[in-house]
Amino acid sequence: MLLRIALISLLLLPLSAGDGRAGVDAEVAGDALGILLPFYALAHTAVVKDREGTKQLALSLGVSVATTLALKLTIDKQRPDDSGHDSFPSGHTAAAFGGAAFLQRRYGWGYGAPAYALATFVGWSRVHADRHRVEDVVAGAAISLASAYYFVSSREGGVAVELLHSPEFSGARVSWAY
Repeated sequence: MLLRIALISLLLLPLSAGDGRAGVDAEVAGDALGILLPFYALAHTAVVKDREGTKQLALSLGVSVATTLALKLTIDKQRPDDSGHDSFPSGHTAAAFGGAAFLQRRYGWGYGAPAYALATFVGWSRVHADRHRVEDVVAGAAISLASAYYFVSSREGGVAVELLHSPEFSGARVSWAY
């Protein structure tokens, strides 16, 4: 429990950093959390010796990042601040939600709820900094959520939902482990 509190505290450090002005530099904090959330998820799998979780995280994040990058290159949407043509979808938000969705799917809402709150902050910070529009961050989050729901299974039991697709069948399987 102490380790969990320490690791969550590490995620909150960027929120106390600023550039000397009163308040928080939301863009810097969002940038840091976009990187820290997936790394926290990876560190957690190492701490609890969850090799299967490490594999699932790598697969889920890998697909999410590849999808995000492919869409950025294909769609060529200009950023609101005119700094480039790679606005859609938000990579920072995809990374943050990739870590959050993994934590929730694999270890439950005790880890997922705070991680989703931090990931939502990342998305908000990207819009607030005029780097993305709302639809860019929603798409980044949705890509990572879909990837996690497809590739990540619960370690602790409980209710699990799996999306299934084959040439003959598309649907969902709901299971309950106790």
